[in-house]
Amino acid sequence: MTAPVKTTTTKAKSTAKLTKANKTKVTLVNDKPTENSPCEPCDAFHLVMARHINNGLTRDEYEKQDLFQALATTVKEQMLAPWRQTRIDDVAQQRKQVAYLSLEFLMGRALGNALLNLDIEQTTRDALKDYAVTLEEVEQQEHDAGLGNGGLGRLAACFLDSCASMNLAVTGYGIRYEYGMFAQKLVDGFQVERPDGWLREGNPWEVRAAQHNVKVPFFGRTSSYIDPNGRCNVTWVDRQDVLAVAFDMPVPGYQNGRINTLRLWKAEATDDFDLTEFNQGDYSEAVARKNMAEQITMVLYPNDASENGKELRLRQQYFLSSASLQDILNTWVSLHGNDFSDFATFNVMQLNDTHPAIAIPELMRLLVDEYFLEWDDAWQVTTQTMAYTNHTLLPEALERWPVKMMQHMLPRIMEIIFEINARYLEVVAHQWPGDPVKLADMSIIEEGDEPHVRMAYLAIVASFSINGVAGLHTQLLTSGLFSNFYQLWPEKFNNRTNGVTPRRWLAQCNPKLSALICKRLGDEWVTDLSHLNALNAFTDDVAFIKEWADVKQANKVVLQQLIRTECNVEFDPEMMFDVQVKRIHEYKRQLLNILHVIHLYQQIRLGNTDNLVPRCVLIGGKAAPGYAMAKLLIKLANNVAHMVNSDAVVSPYLRFAFLPNYNVSAMEKICPATDLSEQISTAGKEASGTGNMKFMMNGALTIGTLDGANVEMLEEVGHDNFFLFGLDASEVTQLRQDDQYQPQSFITASSALSGVMELLESGHFNLQEPDIFASIINSIKNPDDPWMTAADFESYRLAQVEAANSYKDQLSWTQMSIRNTAASGRFSSDMTIAGYRDEIWRA
Repeated sequence: MTAPVKTTTTKAKSTAKLTKANKTKVTLVNDKPTENSPCEPCDAFHLVMARHINNGLTRDEYEKQDLFQALATTVKEQMLAPWRQTRIDDVAQQRKQVAYLSLEFLMGRALGNALLNLDIEQTTRDALKDYAVTLEEVEQQEHDAGLGNGGLGRLAACFLDSCASMNLAVTGYGIRYEYGMFAQKLVDGFQVERPDGWLREGNPWEVRAAQHNVKVPFFGRTSSYIDPNGRCNVTWVDRQDVLAVAFDMPVPGYQNGRINTLRLWKAEATDDFDLTEFNQGDYSEAVARKNMAEQITMVLYPNDASENGKELRLRQQYFLSSASLQDILNTWVSLHGNDFSDFATFNVMQLNDTHPAIAIPELMRLLVDEYFLEWDDAWQVTTQTMAYTNHTLLPEALERWPVKMMQHMLPRIMEIIFEINARYLEVVAHQWPGDPVKLADMSIIEEGDEPHVRMAYLAIVASFSINGVAGLHTQLLTSGLFSNFYQLWPEKFNNRTNGVTPRRWLAQCNPKLSALICKRLGDEWVTDLSHLNALNAFTDDVAFIKEWADVKQANKVVLQQLIRTECNVEFDPEMMFDVQVKRIHEYKRQLLNILHVIHLYQQIRLGNTDNLVPRCVLIGGKAAPGYAMAKLLIKLANNVAHMVNSDAVVSPYLRFAFLPNYNVSAMEKICPATDLSEQISTAGKEASGTGNMKFMMNGALTIGTLDGANVEMLEEVGHDNFFLFGLDASEVTQLRQDDQYQPQSFITASSALSGVMELLESGHFNLQEPDIFASIINSIKNPDDPWMTAADFESYRLAQVEAANSYKDQLSWTQMSIRNTAASGRFSSDMTIAGYRDEIWRA
């Protein structure tokens, strides 16, 4: 940690204090920190505030936002020297550099994480006492950096924290979206998307690194020529360059002095690009091109239902990949010149899902066209440095781009992909001689009326490592989706089960539980979560059990306040908190949860309440703007919640809320307070899941299917501490293959589901909106329903009965809660990253 900034003036400095009379304002009073103060971070905070005041901020009062900006600036200044030293040491020690390319980084708020990792939280609290404001109040002023949609982006953020905390030289590369994942509003129960202007107050954590700016080409055409040495060279001409502007954010390791970098790229028009049009008097064209350039980094995941949306998404993926690779190569050349013989020894690039797979032909372009390597040499570098993580079992979620679109937008890239495919298909032909079907099935180019580029296939062909993110996921990849490639290159495939960082997802978000654990175990678990296994020794300790339960109850009160504020629904902390928060998607089966709520509602209305355990059900998550069915599920949830919460007969036993604008900061309050975690996706559809791990780490019990990482969670905690239900992946496949799935037979066999369907079909939940839920009802009854909601309902209902009966015995429930936290060590992202480090990166 660097020493605080010192002032040279002898005049007394004015600093700010919050007055109790006006909690939203800070009133200036004279208060100079002493030179010999024992609390250096406190001094630094005061002095930075003083500097702001002396730099023209001469108002008499300051908003809390100003306090946050001052505090964040101070904390960033504490990181500048070690941040610079980290880069110097990595070069001096010739550490292997890992570039983590991801279209998403769902970082959330940075302040709390930085204070924890820098070990200055308490001194910061002490400093803020002089302003009559709490750290929590100041933290609320920070906007979530919503640069991601869900688990993929949050996983990337967890990985960056683990890499820094494990002293690994890893740089995250992403996009600095002007507007992150949209802000979700609810209007008459419908999701309405609003811009998420997370940068509206500025971002005090970032540093503009103009020396790393590069130009990214689009459109134009290619031209070839023979150089004096007889080599055929290709140039990309008449192209429209976009300036990639680098903004760096520090990623502090946990109390180890390492500060890694998250480099985010912003798209801007190039100067020459602007001036040419203006000088020629074509102002409208200049403005249009400027806007086109800046659109690239305007919005996370544009709606790709339209052709324009698809083009913008492809431009984003290429922009990220090209800018990042140019940056990596520029750094290498500045140290080693144009000799790339050892490049793979000191560099590796991890592709976080299929989005950045276009980095493969871009690296080939740069090496062959810009640095004049021969194709085979460039291919050797590429295939020794690229590693690919797959995050989905859904074929429709794998990136596919029309060849025509790529030829128009990225002509040189498309040429390189054609060449890669031609050479690779020779390998396939040797493996399966005379098998044109196999060639067509495995080709990177999917032929047809409109040929497409299969980006996942491209990633597999060029990567030395392909990993799944849970044991079941990897097994299904190698036996199903990518089975042909597994037969060809079995040595490439491996599994790295996902994890979450215990710093944010236990130490920071659940300070009461963290303190209780530290009191019994010490704090080594923060960097080695396997230490939590020792909690099993306290499952019969009555005093410890009571303390554990008290912590849960206190956390439920915090969540109660959030739900009251955001949903206008009164949750009762004495009731079971039953929670499902995640991206809204049919395979995640929020519908199954809603159907169960309707069942409970129906039972209460029928008077069947003798053994009913009162519960509060919470659902939260965002639907993709173009995903009509997912948005309709949100509407159904809100309509059902209205009927449940407005019924005085029902409310003593059941409350139901849909939390709008679910984000990282909300999850930090939700997972510590949850009793029952809903992980109920159709078996064989969820790659891993990470929300399940956060809940488990914080002592929630899981009700779930044998899907994703649930399988490994069940292995760790045991059947007695997990509520398992539903078909497994093989049973789902069997039903589908034999055309045996007849949902009506499941509906008829279950009186509970029959009753739910009758109530839904009666229009009870849409009295003023006839037939609005017809498509949902039809999907449940459809024999082609891939999510098999009806098939799993009765098993789910019985598991819910088991969970409710278990909750009645609070002593036993709390013991089960302790065992879940104790078993969560396997799901630390530190363990996941150790696997990447040792088995993939060799770092």
